[in-house]
Amino acid sequence: MPLGTLDRTPPPFFKQGISAFSKLVLFALLSVLCMVGDVRFRVAEPLRATLSVLLSPMQFMITWPKAGWSELSHWVVSRNEALDRAEEARLQMLRQSLRATRVEQLELENRQLRELLHLDLPEGIQGRVVEVLYDAPDPFTRKVIINKGASQGIKPSSPVMDAKGVMGQVTKVYPFVSEVTLVSDLGHATPIVNVRTAERGVVTGDGGPLPALSLRYIAGNADIDENDLLVTSGIDGVYPPGLPVARVVRVERRADTTFARVVCVPTAAVSAVRWLMVLNPATVAKRPEPDTGEQKP
Repeated sequence: MPLGTLDRTPPPFFKQGISAFSKLVLFALLSVLCMVGDVRFRVAEPLRATLSVLLSPMQFMITWPKAGWSELSHWVVSRNEALDRAEEARLQMLRQSLRATRVEQLELENRQLRELLHLDLPEGIQGRVVEVLYDAPDPFTRKVIINKGASQGIKPSSPVMDAKGVMGQVTKVYPFVSEVTLVSDLGHATPIVNVRTAERGVVTGDGGPLPALSLRYIAGNADIDENDLLVTSGIDGVYPPGLPVARVVRVERRADTTFARVVCVPTAAVSAVRWLMVLNPATVAKRPEPDTGEQKP
């Protein structure tokens, strides 16, 4: 069959009405009209609001897992950061507390050193400042170890005191350290004189955990009262005269005994001092030789 004789028109059941181009132009004009109407007169605003309300549950269900995970991650991170900050704050408070304690200790040591430097020593007596290293290991004695010994000129029987009074005396000297027996030691005795009455006596340590002294061999009718100040008499050749030793805190007089019991406390801070003053040993004049009447040639 010749090609020119073929029918090119579509069959009746493929007919679509308006052509595709006409539909394109029509819908393009309709779209432009809708856009102009929406921009100018907000005609699509109710429809948009209705669709937003209808779609919001779906949007919530879709975004909930992501939002929940984000909130959970943020909570975990915030909790860890809060714990870290709390731990850092505790460490900072501990550092501040240690620093404050150290400052208080330094202030106490500076005050003790200033008091020792301004200590009014008897005329002709010199001393040197020493540091207490530790207490003696013997629990039945009251002794301390200081940081200077024979190589620094420390000598046995040297008096030791702080800014408030007599602490004791040097009993053992080693090359670089020395041992000081405190006035509260049970075997330590110090000749004293009562400032108010000028009566002499001897105070000995009680050796107990609390620093205390006893004034021995005081008659029951002796003139001694509470708050009397006792100072060194200087007759022992160890301590210079006039150094504060103790203060009377209690006097017990009983009819069944000849002597009174006198309890004293040291004027020095026996158990709470770090810096001490070691005085040079007192020099005792030699006894004159007895005159036999013989003349030497």
